[in-house]
Amino acid sequence: MAAGLAGCEKGESYADLLKKQEKAVNWYLSGEPVEVDVPADSIFITGEDAPFYRMDEDGSVYMRVIDAGDPDDRPKKGDRVYFRFSRMNLRNFYEADVEQWIGNSSDIGSGIASTSFIFGNYTLSSSYQYGTGIQLPLEYLGYNSRVRLVLKAASGFYSEQSQCLPYVFDIRYFKGVY
Repeated sequence: MAAGLAGCEKGESYADLLKKQEKAVNWYLSGEPVEVDVPADSIFITGEDAPFYRMDEDGSVYMRVIDAGDPDDRPKKGDRVYFRFSRMNLRNFYEADVEQWIGNSSDIGSGIASTSFIFGNYTLSSSYQYGTGIQLPLEYLGYNSRVRLVLKAASGFYSEQSQCLPYVFDIRYFKGVY
Protein backbone atom coordinates (compact mmCIF):
# COMPACT_ATOMS: atom_id res chain seq x y z
CA MET A 1 0.00 0.00 0.00
CA ALA A 2 2.97 2.33 0.42
CA ALA A 3 3.32 2.59 -3.35
CA GLY A 4 -0.31 3.64 -3.58
CA LEU A 5 0.15 6.35 -0.99
CA ALA A 6 3.11 7.84 -2.85
CA GLY A 7 0.81 9.06 -5.61
CA CYS A 8 -1.72 10.83 -3.39
CA GLU A 9 -2.16 14.56 -3.90
CA LYS A 10 -3.90 17.22 -1.82
CA GLY A 11 -4.96 14.73 0.83
CA GLU A 12 -6.55 12.38 -1.70
CA SER A 13 -6.54 8.72 -0.82
CA TYR A 14 -5.52 5.99 -3.22
CA ALA A 15 -9.20 4.99 -3.35
CA ASP A 16 -10.09 8.55 -4.42
CA LEU A 17 -7.50 8.42 -7.20
CA LEU A 18 -8.88 5.08 -8.39
CA LYS A 19 -12.39 6.59 -8.55
CA LYS A 20 -11.11 9.54 -10.58
CA GLN A 21 -9.35 7.14 -12.92
CA GLU A 22 -12.54 5.10 -13.39
CA LYS A 23 -14.61 8.24 -14.11
CA ALA A 24 -12.13 9.49 -16.71
CA VAL A 25 -11.96 6.12 -18.51
CA ASN A 26 -15.75 5.66 -18.47
CA TRP A 27 -16.25 9.21 -19.71
CA TYR A 28 -13.82 8.70 -22.60
CA LEU A 29 -15.23 5.33 -23.64
CA SER A 30 -18.84 6.53 -23.36
CA GLY A 31 -18.37 8.34 -26.66
CA GLU A 32 -16.87 5.30 -28.40
CA PRO A 33 -18.15 1.93 -29.61
CA VAL A 34 -17.03 -0.76 -27.15
CA GLU A 35 -17.06 -4.55 -27.45
CA VAL A 36 -16.85 -6.38 -24.14
CA ASP A 37 -15.25 -9.52 -25.59
CA VAL A 38 -12.22 -10.21 -27.74
CA PRO A 39 -13.32 -11.91 -30.99
CA ALA A 40 -13.08 -15.70 -30.60
CA ASP A 41 -11.15 -15.94 -33.88
CA SER A 42 -8.94 -12.96 -32.92
CA ILE A 43 -9.98 -11.18 -36.10
CA PHE A 44 -10.65 -7.61 -35.06
CA ILE A 45 -12.62 -4.94 -36.83
CA THR A 46 -9.99 -2.41 -37.92
CA GLY A 47 -9.85 1.27 -38.72
CA GLU A 48 -10.10 4.68 -37.10
CA ASP A 49 -13.76 4.05 -36.23
CA ALA A 50 -13.35 0.43 -35.10
CA PRO A 51 -14.67 -0.43 -31.65
CA PHE A 52 -12.55 -0.57 -28.55
CA TYR A 53 -12.30 -4.15 -27.31
CA ARG A 54 -12.09 -4.83 -23.59
CA MET A 55 -8.96 -6.93 -23.41
CA ASP A 56 -9.11 -8.15 -19.80
CA GLU A 57 -11.69 -9.02 -17.17
CA ASP A 58 -10.78 -6.01 -15.02
CA GLY A 59 -11.36 -3.56 -17.86
CA SER A 60 -7.93 -2.04 -17.45
CA VAL A 61 -7.00 -2.36 -21.14
CA TYR A 62 -9.18 -1.41 -24.10
CA MET A 63 -7.84 -1.73 -27.65
CA ARG A 64 -8.91 -0.27 -30.99
CA VAL A 65 -7.08 -1.90 -33.87
CA ILE A 66 -6.35 0.70 -36.52
CA ASP A 67 -4.10 -1.61 -38.56
CA ALA A 68 -3.63 -5.30 -37.70
CA GLY A 69 -0.17 -5.41 -39.29
CA ASP A 70 1.27 -8.52 -40.88
CA PRO A 71 -0.54 -11.63 -39.58
CA ASP A 72 2.26 -13.84 -40.95
CA ASP A 73 4.98 -11.92 -39.11
CA ARG A 74 4.15 -11.82 -35.42
CA PRO A 75 6.58 -11.39 -32.54
CA LYS A 76 7.66 -14.47 -30.65
CA LYS A 77 8.48 -14.54 -26.97
CA GLY A 78 11.95 -13.08 -26.51
CA ASP A 79 11.89 -10.93 -29.67
CA ARG A 80 12.87 -7.27 -29.39
CA VAL A 81 9.93 -5.13 -30.47
CA TYR A 82 10.35 -1.46 -31.28
CA PHE A 83 7.44 0.89 -30.84
CA ARG A 84 6.56 4.49 -31.45
CA PHE A 85 3.81 6.11 -29.43
CA SER A 86 1.89 9.19 -28.50
CA ARG A 87 -0.18 9.30 -25.34
CA MET A 88 -2.66 11.59 -23.66
CA ASN A 89 -3.44 11.81 -19.95
CA LEU A 90 -7.15 10.94 -19.75
CA ARG A 91 -7.66 12.48 -16.33
CA ASN A 92 -6.38 15.86 -17.56
CA PHE A 93 -8.61 15.56 -20.60
CA TYR A 94 -11.66 14.70 -18.47
CA GLU A 95 -11.12 17.19 -15.63
CA ALA A 96 -9.53 20.16 -17.41
CA ASP A 97 -10.23 19.57 -21.13
CA VAL A 98 -6.47 19.35 -21.75
CA GLU A 99 -5.82 17.22 -24.84
CA GLN A 100 -2.04 17.08 -24.99
CA TRP A 101 -0.33 14.20 -26.81
CA ILE A 102 3.28 13.38 -25.94
CA GLY A 103 5.65 10.54 -26.84
CA ASN A 104 8.18 9.53 -29.44
CA SER A 105 5.96 9.29 -32.54
CA SER A 106 7.57 12.17 -34.36
CA ASP A 107 10.92 12.38 -32.56
CA ILE A 108 13.01 10.43 -35.05
CA GLY A 109 16.33 12.08 -34.19
CA SER A 110 16.46 11.33 -30.46
CA GLY A 111 17.34 8.26 -28.46
CA ILE A 112 13.71 7.67 -27.49
CA ALA A 113 12.90 7.02 -31.14
CA SER A 114 14.22 3.48 -30.69
CA THR A 115 12.04 2.59 -27.69
CA SER A 116 11.73 -1.18 -27.36
CA PHE A 117 10.87 -4.10 -25.12
CA ILE A 118 11.51 -7.83 -25.13
CA PHE A 119 8.17 -9.42 -25.96
CA GLY A 120 6.78 -11.60 -23.18
CA ASN A 121 9.59 -10.80 -20.76
CA TYR A 122 8.63 -8.71 -17.75
CA THR A 123 11.74 -9.48 -15.70
CA LEU A 124 13.89 -6.95 -17.59
CA SER A 125 13.51 -3.35 -16.49
CA SER A 126 13.68 -2.35 -20.17
CA SER A 127 10.44 -4.26 -20.67
CA TYR A 128 8.46 -3.96 -17.44
CA GLN A 129 8.97 -0.19 -17.27
CA TYR A 130 6.27 0.15 -19.96
CA GLY A 131 3.75 -2.05 -18.14
CA THR A 132 1.83 -5.04 -19.40
CA GLY A 133 -0.71 -3.15 -21.49
CA ILE A 134 1.81 -2.01 -24.10
CA GLN A 135 2.70 -5.61 -25.02
CA LEU A 136 -0.82 -7.04 -24.94
CA PRO A 137 -1.81 -6.15 -28.55
CA LEU A 138 1.04 -8.26 -29.92
CA GLU A 139 -0.56 -11.40 -28.52
CA TYR A 140 -3.08 -10.91 -31.35
CA LEU A 141 -1.44 -8.72 -34.00
CA GLY A 142 1.64 -8.69 -36.20
CA TYR A 143 4.53 -6.34 -36.74
CA ASN A 144 3.67 -3.03 -38.42
CA SER A 145 0.38 -2.91 -36.53
CA ARG A 146 -1.13 0.23 -35.08
CA VAL A 147 -3.48 0.40 -32.12
CA ARG A 148 -5.16 2.92 -29.89
CA LEU A 149 -5.11 1.74 -26.27
CA VAL A 150 -6.94 2.99 -23.22
CA LEU A 151 -4.82 1.91 -20.26
CA LYS A 152 -5.64 2.24 -16.63
CA ALA A 153 -2.59 2.90 -14.49
CA ALA A 154 -2.13 -0.72 -13.35
CA SER A 155 -1.39 -1.72 -16.96
CA GLY A 156 0.58 1.39 -17.90
CA PHE A 157 4.07 2.70 -17.28
CA TYR A 158 5.42 1.18 -14.08
CA SER A 159 6.76 4.48 -12.73
CA GLU A 160 3.29 6.05 -12.91
CA GLN A 161 1.10 3.28 -11.54
CA SER A 162 0.73 4.74 -8.03
CA GLN A 163 -0.63 7.99 -9.49
CA CYS A 164 -3.70 6.23 -10.96
CA LEU A 165 -3.40 8.17 -14.21
CA PRO A 166 -5.14 6.55 -17.16
CA TYR A 167 -3.80 7.22 -20.65
CA VAL A 168 -4.88 6.85 -24.26
CA PHE A 169 -1.99 5.60 -26.36
CA ASP A 170 -1.56 5.56 -30.13
CA ILE A 171 1.13 2.91 -30.77
CA ARG A 172 2.87 1.41 -33.82
CA TYR A 173 4.95 -1.76 -33.48
CA PHE A 174 8.01 -2.60 -35.61
CA LYS A 175 10.59 -5.33 -36.06
CA GLY A 176 13.44 -2.82 -36.40
CA VAL A 177 14.15 0.79 -35.48
CA TYR A 178 11.90 3.35 -37.19
